Amino acid sequence: MSSRKHKLMLQHRRGKRVAMLIALIALVVIGAVVSVWLALLLAVLGWIAHEAWFADHLFYRPQEDYRYEFPSDVLQFAGRIEHGRLQLIGDLPDADTLFLEVHLSATWFGRLFDPRVYIGTDRQDFELGVSGRRYLNLSGQQEALRAGSLRFDSRYCRLGDEVRLYALRSPDYSQRRVLIIAPHADDAELAAFGLYSRTAEVAIVTLTQGEIGADIYRRLGLDAAAAAKLKGRLRTWGSLAVPLWGGVLQQRCVQLGYYCLQLPAMEAEPDRPFGSKESGEVDIRSVRGSNFAQLPGDADGLPTWQNLQADLCALLAHFRPEVVVTPHPELDPHADHVAATRALCQAIEQGEWKPETLLLYANHLHDNDLWPMGPAGGGIALPPAIEPLPADRLWSPLLSAEIRLNKAMALAMQHDLQVPLPFKKRLRRHIQRALTGRRWPATGDDEFFRKAVRRHELFWVRDL
Repeated sequence: MSSRKHKLMLQHRRGKRVAMLIALIALVVIGAVVSVWLALLLAVLGWIAHEAWFADHLFYRPQEDYRYEFPSDVLQFAGRIEHGRLQLIGDLPDADTLFLEVHLSATWFGRLFDPRVYIGTDRQDFELGVSGRRYLNLSGQQEALRAGSLRFDSRYCRLGDEVRLYALRSPDYSQRRVLIIAPHADDAELAAFGLYSRTAEVAIVTLTQGEIGADIYRRLGLDAAAAAKLKGRLRTWGSLAVPLWGGVLQQRCVQLGYYCLQLPAMEAEPDRPFGSKESGEVDIRSVRGSNFAQLPGDADGLPTWQNLQADLCALLAHFRPEVVVTPHPELDPHADHVAATRALCQAIEQGEWKPETLLLYANHLHDNDLWPMGPAGGGIALPPAIEPLPADRLWSPLLSAEIRLNKAMALAMQHDLQVPLPFKKRLRRHIQRALTGRRWPATGDDEFFRKAVRRHELFWVRDL
């Protein structure tokens, strides 16, 4: 977790503790002065209200504007939404990715039910109580927009009349040689299954075993170290086998075997080996047996930053990708994700092969653990950007219903996404389903089945 997100979470928890203390004092007073039973009833109702409407992890005010800057060469069109239709000033050019800047204002009911905007057959949801600048994803709706048949509607919020359309055009990166950097097993599927399943020349490199957090396997009678080793083996298998579901042969999948949550420490001390925090292993060769060839790190098996750099340089030279897909270093706060992209960039600087383009993805966010909001299958609006981000281009390819189903099944094969929900979280879902109308997909209980299986995938584009 990044220091910024950790700080935001501490502030959030501090505020929640203060609110709970005030509520507790009020309940004690009511119990002493009015009725103990009334105090107990209010406590139960208050807890239900908290689970329904105040349990979301939002570390910003929903009334804040999203702060996006676009490159100067991106085409922009002022317009208005009138009678549910978008009226643009100027003719819409050929573009593969479209984002509409709008102002959303939640109605009173928009504090109880998720505000949402309907764009033709698509639906994109936003924060309870939203009031500010947001960005709708219109990618894939170009023909309807050009024909004037694309309708806009909203529920539990109001769309401002004045809008601005950003039109971006990129190459079809699925026609290029692509390398995907996955810090952990499942990151490639979450971010880019739709892309890699239709790319002829693609390779996937997973950096870590993903052995951390293996308590569920202790039910099998294993101690902590053995459970972590088993989880590392299972997720290693997933990183090599699951991409075959998307048409990627095993010899184009590489598992480097470094250890979860150790990449930042390795970067800080490049010569020092950092073994697993839970399994006790210190030899990355234990999970490298299925790789297509020997890599520099196989010489001594030490989990060091120097070996990681050498491995990545060798893989870039072998696969010679034109495009590399990797976590967004400013938007995705997971410490391993940030370090993975830094390791890649250093390897590009030091190595002999130079890709042309980075496609950046965010499987986690600093500010909002719910994004993309709303049910599975909906479009992906731009995520919160409360602090300014680099002015990158965007590419948001459309996923067909068949690809979305295949993506959901690829996630279902990942062991880490099949952990049963804790009782409290399952109860919270029942409460939210009953009181707020939220829905979760039948494909799996993990939040990523809702968040990642969407109408679009979304990448930030940086040319090198």
